Amino acid sequence: MTDRYSPLNRIHVDAGASFTDFAGWQMPVRYSSDLAEHHAVRTAAGIFDLSHMGEIFIVGPEAADALDYALAGKLSATTVGQAKYSLLLDRTGGIIDDVVVYRTGDDRFMVVANASNREVVAAELTDRTAPFECEVFDESDELALIAVQGPRSREILVATDGFAIEGGHPDGRDVAEKLGELKYYRALPGSFRTQPVLIARTGYTGEDGFELYVSPGHAEELWNALTEAGAPLGLVPAGLASRDTLRLEAGMPLYGHELGTETFPVQAGLGRVVATATKGDFVGREAVESGPAPDARTLVGLVADGKRAARADYEVFASDDSTEAIGVVTSGALSPTLGIPIAMAYVDASFAAPDTVVSIDIRGKRLSYRVTPLPFYRAKKD
Repeated sequence: MTDRYSPLNRIHVDAGASFTDFAGWQMPVRYSSDLAEHHAVRTAAGIFDLSHMGEIFIVGPEAADALDYALAGKLSATTVGQAKYSLLLDRTGGIIDDVVVYRTGDDRFMVVANASNREVVAAELTDRTAPFECEVFDESDELALIAVQGPRSREILVATDGFAIEGGHPDGRDVAEKLGELKYYRALPGSFRTQPVLIARTGYTGEDGFELYVSPGHAEELWNALTEAGAPLGLVPAGLASRDTLRLEAGMPLYGHELGTETFPVQAGLGRVVATATKGDFVGREAVESGPAPDARTLVGLVADGKRAARADYEVFASDDSTEAIGVVTSGALSPTLGIPIAMAYVDASFAAPDTVVSIDIRGKRLSYRVTPLPFYRAKKD
């Protein structure tokens, strides 16, 4: 397979980034250090290149009904400018992908898929929506995605010259007001130096932040302008490594770790995402209503003392001397913010209650972890 490169690749190379293969893309994993980038997002702001994500549009008079059938959530209940987290389920109730859906018009939706699942999501949506009066367009290659995350993110966008909001002042004098009014899981159309940009507020780090969808040909100009305006406010470029520890602290699941086709939504704590009570038939409904097996494992948060962190695929045991695993770690790290080991794991239901003490085999040594509610970290509200 030929490596794919972000339209911002030259900027990352010039910034001295280290790269990793991610779903066939060469993406920056870090620029300076994982810790420095993580702390910048928690205290000021980080700028991320997410251009590897998939953007699939469903357009037509029956687009809303089509997505109600194709996805687990009730997308027809959203209003223009609203976003909704949802799941693409298979017919056995497993999770093919988790997506964010933006309603960008009365009959127009944008489904944002994980990079590794872009093709399968586009194919599934095309198949599932075929009986409806709508069309599916995979426009992933026509969009770049830049995210600014952190408590100073709004200041940075306001300080960046060139933004304007659709329907607002052409010179952008009302950008600060409009961004302040933009609620979480909402988006609004705007422009950057006359080029269209969709400004969304649906971050994945546990902090306030904005996602900017722009044409690939204007991504460098936007990145450079944000970086220049944000530098005095503490903005730094941040890679995939810090994004992973940030989302883990925020208790947000990652496809391929906490989510997959062998996982029912309720096991991952996502039962609320599935709209069985408010809409009709959808793919996976019958399986979801039947539910997982009675002995199915459930996702929990785990914390420990010390500095030795459990990692993905480490086994979880009931006690230090147990020989039969009662679970497995899906994600784990030494939390940069909290300074303690944290992890998410699937464990047998009888060990899922808060404050239950379990044991994890970390490189041949058993260490005690305690079950704790998710998320591990919540940002302070203004």
